[in-house]
Amino acid sequence: MNVYDSARMTDVLRPLGYAPTDAVEEADMVILNTCHIRERAAEKVFSELGRLRKIGEERKAAGFGKTVIAVAGCVAQAEGEEILARAPYVDIVLGPQTYHRLPEMVARAARAGQAVIDTDFPVETKFDFLPDTAAPQTAGNLTAFLTVQEGCDKFCSFCVVPYTRGAETSRPVASVMAEARRMVDSGVREITLLGQNVNAYHGDDGRGTAATLASLAAELAQIPGLDRIRYTTSHPRDVDTSLIDAHRDNAALMPFLHLPVQSGSDKILKAMNRGHTAGEYREIVRRLREARPDLALSSDFIVGHPGETDADFEATMQLVRDIGFAQAFSFKYSPRPGTPAAGQPFQIDEAVKDARLQALQALLREQQDAFNADMVGRTLPVLFTGVGRKPGQLAGRSPYLQPVHVEGPESLIGQTVPALITQRFTNSLGGALTRERACA
Repeated sequence: MNVYDSARMTDVLRPLGYAPTDAVEEADMVILNTCHIRERAAEKVFSELGRLRKIGEERKAAGFGKTVIAVAGCVAQAEGEEILARAPYVDIVLGPQTYHRLPEMVARAARAGQAVIDTDFPVETKFDFLPDTAAPQTAGNLTAFLTVQEGCDKFCSFCVVPYTRGAETSRPVASVMAEARRMVDSGVREITLLGQNVNAYHGDDGRGTAATLASLAAELAQIPGLDRIRYTTSHPRDVDTSLIDAHRDNAALMPFLHLPVQSGSDKILKAMNRGHTAGEYREIVRRLREARPDLALSSDFIVGHPGETDADFEATMQLVRDIGFAQAFSFKYSPRPGTPAAGQPFQIDEAVKDARLQALQALLREQQDAFNADMVGRTLPVLFTGVGRKPGQLAGRSPYLQPVHVEGPESLIGQTVPALITQRFTNSLGGALTRERACA
């Protein structure tokens, strides 16, 4: 989502004459767009700000004038006042809900000659104020992110998102469709719908009722030229029958779903305030696979949540063995300031967390390797997105988000073409074209 937000900040600044640069040393303005999910995020921000301060001083000494420094995103939302106290050379601090006001903040900072901070949760939605022209950052890209839902009402015990992104809100269907069409017109062939709880989407459908993620995906699938639709991140509590059926009925929905579970222990799931049991998660997966037998899953796991015993951890390992994951993200629990779990008793020793994480990651790696190995000998539709590292090589992605490399002509870039998978590498696949034309 920060990738999407960064691109839209570029859009709103473009009318002021700003354009992106790959070299920070050339920038008249630097925006540090931050995430607060992981431990020590704030300290990493201050470390980077120190580096940016030196670059700004060097540019000023070289006669380039002042470098505007802004901090955006969730660390800005959570710790805006501290940022200005510890780094008074920062010019702008803005939360993730206010980047549509960035041009105004730039003007205010220039006029006042002092820092501007805006970490409100405004009544108006930021999406109503974004440029309605084709987004330049998607030009030439074949895949793109599109935020349709933001915020979270779930209040998991370990998570800061409800405090930094606010309550769940959904964009109207018309707004999403208009942006998706602009993306497709610029060449995008695959769109990933984004949200903290994307399957809680309930945007106004223009007829006085709320759309679902399934109905939104059905409308998006009607856009000529949009071949693939993905969505992330989902919450098990919001996987409804319509979404399960969509995986059966909507051919544009890719058979790859990120569905975080966090733990396999009912006791820990309750302590996490997840609102579902391990058994309910298993049942959702069963129904999804019944609807779409070739569906593959990825997930998130946290080990070492306060109170997690060896038996609780083994329940997580058993859930992984029972379900099987094509990919996963796993982390040690780290206390996030202001969250309920940070103050709970029975915090787990770091050495225990380390051992559990290593065991879990070894099992998940084994499953990912097995899933990728199972692709060898199969023919997959591959969306080719560019050239590979070797001369004559194309790079693309499978329906399961695996990078795929084959030898073939550049004329196939932008097309979905069947490829026979012949090799499995650590994190990618190698293959050969079965025919040099697009899939029907």
